[in-house]
Amino acid sequence: MSIPRITVLLADDHMVVRQGLRALLQTERDIEIVGEAETGRQAVRLAKALKPDVVVMDIAMPELNGLEATRQITEAIPCSRVLILSSYCDDEYVDQLTKAGAAGYLLKQAAFTDVTRGIREAKKGNKFFSPAISTRLTNLYLETVVRGTFVMQRTDLLTSREAEVLQLIAEGAGNKQIAAELEISVKTVERHRARLMKKLDIHDVAGLTRYAICKGIIEMSPALGKTQQ
Repeated sequence: MSIPRITVLLADDHMVVRQGLRALLQTERDIEIVGEAETGRQAVRLAKALKPDVVVMDIAMPELNGLEATRQITEAIPCSRVLILSSYCDDEYVDQLTKAGAAGYLLKQAAFTDVTRGIREAKKGNKFFSPAISTRLTNLYLETVVRGTFVMQRTDLLTSREAEVLQLIAEGAGNKQIAAELEISVKTVERHRARLMKKLDIHDVAGLTRYAICKGIIEMSPALGKTQQ
């Protein structure tokens, strides 16, 4: 009698991480890797095409970060659950990703048994978090209750499209390139750019890039470091 398999899509921009996860997960009889994505936009496309049970997603992904990719996948494919596997663990990431619909959040230093358990729990429709993340969520909840209000982060004010434009600007794309990537007009890109600058109160590309790096929307690279000097 065959065992029903949990189909999994791996989304991480580091090939060595994907290869390592694939090698480990392939040893599990009830888990099947159906695809790999190296950018957030590719993860969304593959999720729509493959409809995996679980997407294991990193946060700092090129073209479209893990937060926006998670939001788009959970909205477009409710049957696919997104499990975050990242080295980032600060409160803002945890809060925003749980709001975006992530089924769980694991740190990359987690034990492999936690990853497989997280995948199985996500498939069942349950939430699963690393112990450190669970503690942060509890603290966030208690802080909210004590204050009586929730303090909105500036990135919460951005629409999904504005967040996409912000990431592409920070990655060095010009208006024409952004328009082609998002399949919208250059004038629409300009409007999104103007609105997000106003919302964030940042009015130059260097400032937007620093902000995106600070928030983990993109990762610092040697090339980016040189442009900011």
